[in-house]
Amino acid sequence: MGAKFSKPTSNPLRNFNFFSCFKCGRSRQPSFYHNISPQPSIFATLTRRNVPRPNEFIHLFSNCISAATARTQEYLIFKDPEDKLRPSPEVLTQVFLMTYITRSVEVNLQDSLNCTVMTPEQRVLLGADWVWAVLERPTKNPKFQIVVQVLHLSEREEAEQKVSVDTCSESIQMAQMESSNNNTYERMVNFCTSIGKDCYALFLFFGKKNDKVNIYGVLSNNFEAAKGKCRIDRALIENFFKGSRYLHTPLGMMQAIMTKNKGNPITVMIKFS
Repeated sequence: MGAKFSKPTSNPLRNFNFFSCFKCGRSRQPSFYHNISPQPSIFATLTRRNVPRPNEFIHLFSNCISAATARTQEYLIFKDPEDKLRPSPEVLTQVFLMTYITRSVEVNLQDSLNCTVMTPEQRVLLGADWVWAVLERPTKNPKFQIVVQVLHLSEREEAEQKVSVDTCSESIQMAQMESSNNNTYERMVNFCTSIGKDCYALFLFFGKKNDKVNIYGVLSNNFEAAKGKCRIDRALIENFFKGSRYLHTPLGMMQAIMTKNKGNPITVMIKFS
């Protein structure tokens, strides 16, 4: 009577490895664990130095130029309804420089690209308003230099000359006498030529006849080729735009300088605004 239970013929645990379940569990981890790379320690990231990338400064330079041209354009576009307020060439140049310098300090550009503003006497003698110098690291010796002369609309320059003739200092009058053999364009070309092919003359136009509210430039390290053949003046420099099919950006200008072969001549036209 009742159910009969058969006795197990063998130990049911004999063929079962008790530890195999742990082995299987260990070998069957999700696959995404194998794709995770070791993460650096938080202390390593805190002590890591912020090493600037090569040529990163040219993008910072472009940013500073954008700020300076936008600010200067506000004054170029401005028109007083009563025709009493007219920003002078000196004011426009100072607005550009002050905006550029302020921005360059904010982005810490001075260690890579220095800006030296000329004194009034230097402007007369050398024909330059300021000099940009790209610096080598760690010596901070100039790698190449861009000497800048600002060219304003003729009506602005004539108005300023009438005011400045009687107000210039004795030292400026002496500088004018010493440099009277050459015009201001030739003085800057001579200055750049004396430094070498790694010095570029940049004539910066704050407005042109057919476009009075934009900023353009002509940059070259080969203006001296015109000496003895023709007079270097505003008409000659403006003539470069007539045959140009392409206008560089400030960033493109710097890239053109840095990618050319050392000592080779280069001439580029730029639109800054």
